Amino acid sequence: MRATATTTPAGFNLVETLVASMILSGAVLALGAISTNALRDTRLNQHYQQAAALLDKQLNLIDYVGIDQFIKMGQTEGDFADVEPGYHWESTTQYQNTDNLYLLAIRMSWMEGKRAYSVTAQTMLDGAGLTATSGTTTTEQ
Repeated sequence: MRATATTTPAGFNLVETLVASMILSGAVLALGAISTNALRDTRLNQHYQQAAALLDKQLNLIDYVGIDQFIKMGQTEGDFADVEPGYHWESTTQYQNTDNLYLLAIRMSWMEGKRAYSVTAQTMLDGAGLTATSGTTTTEQ
């Protein structure tokens, strides 16, 4: 009778090592993709916050100058080129025929890569009105 010894492998074979490497590389790629998307979304949210802040700044400027004076100046669009990624604003005004109210809509837009994004705000501002007159009154003695 011949005795046969059974030998147990001392380590991993090549197929097990390749499968483990593929699983590990897939997990690393998935985590990398998730991290990249999270960073892109964070940057996009920062751009939305910046656009909202610039929009608020423009609304405050128009309110300070007065809606009537703003309409007379005739500037209905402009750029914030000094702020990255470069924001463009456009405004439209519409007289409401009631209590000297104007509907003001401002749209702030910018490019992120090849896509265009925008934020829009609308508000009502009180102006001097189209029928308002200014003058002095005199009294006779």
